[in-house]
Amino acid sequence: MDKHSGFGIFTRINNVSAFLSSCMMALLAAIALSSFLFSAQADGDLAISSIKVVSSNARRYPNKKQDLAFVNFNITADLSPLFHWNTKQLFLYLEAEYVNKQSVKNEVVIWDRIVRRKEDAFVKFVGKNKYMFRDISSSFKGVPPANYSLKYNIMPYVGVLQYGEAARTTEEVAFPEPQSRL
Repeated sequence: MDKHSGFGIFTRINNVSAFLSSCMMALLAAIALSSFLFSAQADGDLAISSIKVVSSNARRYPNKKQDLAFVNFNITADLSPLFHWNTKQLFLYLEAEYVNKQSVKNEVVIWDRIVRRKEDAFVKFVGKNKYMFRDISSSFKGVPPANYSLKYNIMPYVGVLQYGEAARTTEEVAFPEPQSRL
């Protein structure tokens, strides 16, 4: 066999690997596109039991006051319909949405949880915010009431991330007057 005929061992290996790579990419594209056909809705309930605003010294500037909000809430959500063969995990988070005194819309994540298995997808949680909740203006005084929503992010094995909302407060919740930290 002539070495210039194009059928050498390296040419054959290259052709086979290119064909297998093309098949793999087509399979992954089909899996990613099939996730768009799947549509499920999570069902949940969110209640804000209390909000406490505390005025304390800022960490970096001891002479400056900073308002911190502590939100107590109850979450009940069934996220099991969101799990299917292409769901790796869910990122569940509680978000506070409000407009500050400068008329800037703020969306602040105050609590989150990662749900890795369908068996753990029924979430019943009573607690308070996990992350510090403060406004950039250093004060919640004069800030209009906030809406709270329980949102999720579906992280697939293959494909794009999908976002959704499982629950929302039915009415806006006002920030109380700040208390001094003892």
